[in-house]
Amino acid sequence: MRILIWHVHGSWTTAFVQGPHTYVVPVTPDRGPDGLGRARTWDWPESVIEVPPERLRDEDIDVVVLQRPHELALVDRWLGRRPPLVYLEHNAPHGDVPDTRHPAADVPGVTLVHVTHFNRLMWDAGATPTTVVEHGVVDPGHRWTGELPRAAVVVNEPVRRGRTTGTDLLPAFARAAPLDVFGMGTDGLAGRIGVSPRRCRSHELVQADLHTELARRRVYVHPVRWTSLGLSLLEAMHLGMPVVALATTEVTEAVPPGAGVVTNRIDVLTDAVREFLADPLRARTAGDTARAAALARYGLSRFLNDWERLLKEVTR
Repeated sequence: MRILIWHVHGSWTTAFVQGPHTYVVPVTPDRGPDGLGRARTWDWPESVIEVPPERLRDEDIDVVVLQRPHELALVDRWLGRRPPLVYLEHNAPHGDVPDTRHPAADVPGVTLVHVTHFNRLMWDAGATPTTVVEHGVVDPGHRWTGELPRAAVVVNEPVRRGRTTGTDLLPAFARAAPLDVFGMGTDGLAGRIGVSPRRCRSHELVQADLHTELARRRVYVHPVRWTSLGLSLLEAMHLGMPVVALATTEVTEAVPPGAGVVTNRIDVLTDAVREFLADPLRARTAGDTARAAALARYGLSRFLNDWERLLKEVTR
């Protein structure tokens, strides 16, 4: 198939484009949000091709994967027709939860796909056909060494997103262990949350370097209150890292017993961080369990097979 998809979520798309199709990605001269083109920091295969909007009418597109509400209007304007449509929703709803109406609700000809069962439960999709294709991760390999007695966190724009990503909880975790916070918009984070830079360091790295540096840290901390299941959490598990996480959204489904500590009690979480730092063998054992669970449920082959079945259904 030839699949039209916008470059919106680089990590998720990296897994999606490992399939057997041609992936048509819009590109504009400014490489803005609607024409970002091929990824620069992820390893995408040659089957991902860039096409300017003015040439899309000449492309044979079998199916369109929408990810943002305004993309349907772009399809109408750029293609002049509507091939079979899939709306991929990456996020949990914001607003009047659980009554938040999804943008694809009752839109004719659209199949709505969620990345977690929690998200499907919380969004109001009306009569739109809805399904779930859980995340898949390109396996980075078992890299955990835990050589640095520090805790790792991955979050983009933690100051702007605030309580949603648990930024206000970072000082408590920083008292339990020195933190390394990885992600975009993390520069100067320590000062903004009132923590010594010695207890909270910030890093912005490309994905390959991120995996290497994460794996050197003793434990992965996931303080997110309200978001979809973070791919960074699943990647950390693939790396063989033990997990300390809030028991919110889909986390309790993703992190099984023995892979770390999952609870909404902050005192229990911070104690767990201290214990993993003090006991590298326990951290290694939990990380091995986390990796096995991630490979079993969020492996790339299962993800691609699920998408293959769905794409055949919507284009039949």
